[in-house]
Amino acid sequence: QVQLVQSGGGLVQAGRSLRLLCDASGRTFGTIAWFRQAPGKEREFVATMNWRGSRKDYADSVKGRFTISRDNRNNTLYLQMNNLKPEDTAVYYCNVAGEGRVPGDYWGQGTQVTVSL
Repeated sequence: QVQLVQSGGGLVQAGRSLRLLCDASGRTFGTIAWFRQAPGKEREFVATMNWRGSRKDYADSVKGRFTISRDNRNNTLYLQMNNLKPEDTAVYYCNVAGEGRVPGDYWGQGTQVTVSL
């Protein structure tokens, strides 16, 4: 059974950094991704990468500030978030087995990221 367990996140001041983790179990995954959902808004794409890391894609709003990565040996996904802004405040979700910006069927439980001024 596929299981994604997230950790990291929290409350941080603008300009600071956070790292999100997602431990995946149950099978080996190709494409991985992160999405987020702010209050009152729809869930939106943040970043994605393929198995080898040769293809990475980011939302324009996070490009240059966020970095997606993975440890295939430990089946762990990461999202390094630098220079955070208040508009990055959202619940962040890891996702696997999708195709590019289209999410797959498996989601983490979500983790809150709150950025204050």
